[in-house]
Formats: sequence, C-alpha cells, structure tokens
Amino acid sequence: MFTNAKGKLFQYRNCQILRDHEIFTEDLWVRDGIILNPEKIFFDERISADYQINCKNSILAPGFIETQINGKYCAFGVDFSQEELVKNGGVDKVRKGLLEHGVTSFCPTVITSPPHVYKQILPLLKKRKGCNGGAGIVGIHVEGPFISEEKKGAHLKEFVEKFDNGIKDVIDMYGDLENIAIITLAPELKQSKQVIEDCVERGIIVSVGHSVANLVTGEEAVSNGATYITHLFNAMLPFHHRDPHLVGLLTSNRLPPNSQIFYGMIADGIHTHPAALRIAQRVNPKGIVLVTDAIQATGLPEGCYKFGTQQIEIKNNKATIAGTDTLCGSIASMDSCVRHFSKSTECGNVEALEAASFHPAQVLKISDRKGTLDFGSDADFILLTEDLHVKATFIAGELVWQKSGDVVSVISKGS
Repeated sequence: MFTNAKGKLFQYRNCQILRDHEIFTEDLWVRDGIILNPEKIFFDERISADYQINCKNSILAPGFIETQINGKYCAFGVDFSQEELVKNGGVDKVRKGLLEHGVTSFCPTVITSPPHVYKQILPLLKKRKGCNGGAGIVGIHVEGPFISEEKKGAHLKEFVEKFDNGIKDVIDMYGDLENIAIITLAPELKQSKQVIEDCVERGIIVSVGHSVANLVTGEEAVSNGATYITHLFNAMLPFHHRDPHLVGLLTSNRLPPNSQIFYGMIADGIHTHPAALRIAQRVNPKGIVLVTDAIQATGLPEGCYKFGTQQIEIKNNKATIAGTDTLCGSIASMDSCVRHFSKSTECGNVEALEAASFHPAQVLKISDRKGTLDFGSDADFILLTEDLHVKATFIAGELVWQKSGDVVSVISKGS
C-alpha cells in the first residue's frame, strides 16, 4: 500500500476497534508492523502520524486465525495431504486465497496418511510470516493417524495407527516435529499419557478428537496437558446423560485449577446444528474456536474430487466421501462461519470475532502478539462491515487485500 514505509507512523482513523472484549471508537497507531500506545507518541515522541488512514467507520478487528484447514480456497483445488499439489505452488495459493476471508495466520492441516506422506509434505509446510503474498503459517496441525478406528470419519482405516512405543511412534511417523503446532489424537489409546506429556514438553498443542473416549479419559488427558478438542460433536461419541464423553469437558469440574479447555467448532450450518452451537457457546463461551475444517473443494462446483487418497463428492452445499453420507470436512470460509455463528447463537459481534481470532491465538499460545489489538501486538487486522463481511485485510499494517478500491482513503501528513 505504501512505499518506503519503514519507520513511518500510521494512524488508522474513523474505525470501531475491537479491544479488551468490546468495540468502541478509537484510532489505531502502527509503526514497523507493531501496534503502538498513542500516549507514548503524544507525550514522549511528540510527533504526529506520517499517514492517516480513514477507515470509513468500519469495524477494525484482529485478523482471523485458522487452526484447522485441510486446503482450499476459491477453486484453487489444494489439498495439504497431496504432495504434488503442495509442491506445485499450492501453499502459496491457499495463503493468498485466505486473505479475502480475513485470515492472517493459519495451521495447514494434514489428515491421516501413511508415514512417507508426512515425511514428504511436512517439510514443505514450514512456518512463515504473513505478507502481501498471503497469510502466515504458524505451525502444522497433524490430524491423525493416532485416532480411533470407530470414529475415523473420512480418514482411511488402513492408515490409522496406535501407540506401541510412545513418543517414538510420533517421531517415526512425522519425522521432524519442529513445525508441528497441534496434534489431534484419541486419548483412549494406550500410552497416550506419555505421548501427551512428551508433546507438551516439546511445545506441541495436544487436541483430543476422532475418539470414543469417555469423560474420565478426557479429564485425564487434560490433566496430562491436552488443552484442545478437535471439532466438538463431530467424530466423537455423542453427549449422554450418564457419560457426556468428551463433550462433558466443557463443564467438567475435575480439570486442573484455572485451566481453560478450548474446542473447535465447524459453524458451517452443516456439521453442527444451530442448537448445538448455542449449547456450547452458552456453557463455555471463552473456549470456543471457530474452524472451517475446509477441504480443497471449497469454491468448486458440484462434482467429485480427490481428497487425500479418497474421492469426495460435493452436493447440496456439503462434502461427503463419494457414495456415502460421511462428511469429510467443510466447504465454508472463515468469515462465513463467523457470520453463521453470530446469527445462530445471537452472541454479538465481539464474541463471534474473538472466537476466530483471540481464542485460537490462546490455543496456539501466541496471544501476546496475534489475535489481539493490544499495544505491542503484530498489526494483523481486518476491516469489516457491521454485519461482519470482510472489506480489507492488513498484515503488519500493510493492506494485503481489499474488496474494492475505496475501502480506505489515505491522507499524508501535511496535506
């Protein structure tokens, strides 16, 4: 958006800022990609902005953070489990496509696959900063293969694995763990306690999912270090009044003191009924994390496509394993999930936006710099309409996508 912007001071005006869990009128100050405290500018530096940006009364909120996305966007046909697509510019296509939907950081997700696939693909999904070329990668989400055969969902049974040697199995399966941010596993598997503890010690977020675990097993997993639930209600035993299973973690009183369990939800209108969204949001509003679980068929017309090693069918706005009724991810975008969640739960714009920004940042333990507009944070933010349609996306204070050419207007100092 600007040339020679290094060291320049930017003032974003005429906006409704989401900060400290409320939306109010205030300017946003940015320099070198970092959000600044205006008091220090006024009283210490005694300078004015080099550039003033008129946001035209838009909502200014932190950029969305996607923790579970299998590939996708705007008919790009990318699947993170297919090496040829990842190698041939697929990652950059997804990174670029995500900007349109307000996503500034994400975790590319690789579903249950054979060991050689992980070893080929994971090195290609290294962490990288966001820029005008696309959203930043904050780590990989490996969803499987250490899951329940009974709740494998769209994952192929022949690739599902158990733990025989604890963390050694994890290393043997994935190879280098350096770029892995989240691992989804079934906590009922033998040796899962050791695996969870070892993963947490290595800085990997453990999510429980694709599981037949009861509530006690789920509580033990959280006590061992698990902090996340993969797509709540989907690919797990349903709530039962005598054993609420993993769903019961949302209201459990047997978790470590002052702990917060987070849970992903696919708010696409297909995977989760609006009543289920309301139940989860009302009993544990601080833990909800909106995810798309989007596959490469997002934006593509109805028909059959390859997903991993399987064929999927897109029909009636949902994706299933071809010839079955088994859902295999969504074809939704993050901004549409935010709007659907807000409308279905009537939670208001603040909670809907934080469920796609601040909460996933908390899950990933990056909320000191992402998912917030606090002073000192990265200037990754989006401009939205009052009904939560994305108008523009900024990364490090730079305009990287806008819906039209007049979303903002710029006034240079002294003009």
